[in-house]
Amino acid sequence: MHLSTRPRNLDQALKNVTKYRQIRSRFAMTLLEDATKIREMAYAPYSNFKVGAAIRTPSGAVFTGVNVENAAYPEGTCAEAGAIAAMIAGGETVITEVAVIGSSQEPTPPCGGCRQKLREFADPSVKVTMGSMSGKVLTMTVEQLLPGAFTPDYME
Repeated sequence: MHLSTRPRNLDQALKNVTKYRQIRSRFAMTLLEDATKIREMAYAPYSNFKVGAAIRTPSGAVFTGVNVENAAYPEGTCAEAGAIAAMIAGGETVITEVAVIGSSQEPTPPCGGCRQKLREFADPSVKVTMGSMSGKVLTMTVEQLLPGAFTPDYME
């Protein structure tokens, strides 16, 4: 491959990704369905508590993540953090909607650290839908989940 053809191929690849995102957003499952589907891919051999998360951005793109446990137990990662990392790697930095589901009979809320992570990229009014294995659903805003969040405004 000649170097001169590479940008054209990269441009085409980016167009294909954009087209995929547009088509997917038109026919997409709900975010909770996305989170439920990806939840099965979680790596939770120690707790057996699988969590899936899905976030939507202003472009309509959906990014998902799962919890990944580690034998050095506190060193694992949360599903929300994985979805945020995928979003950042995908070139986006704003969250417009969130869904989370865990291996619980009650709606699974994000942990405290993930609430702060979500707030970094989401306005206080962004809806967070929490699902359960029993079908129960609870929706709250980021502000309701983390009132008085620490924001960059405090560092000015």
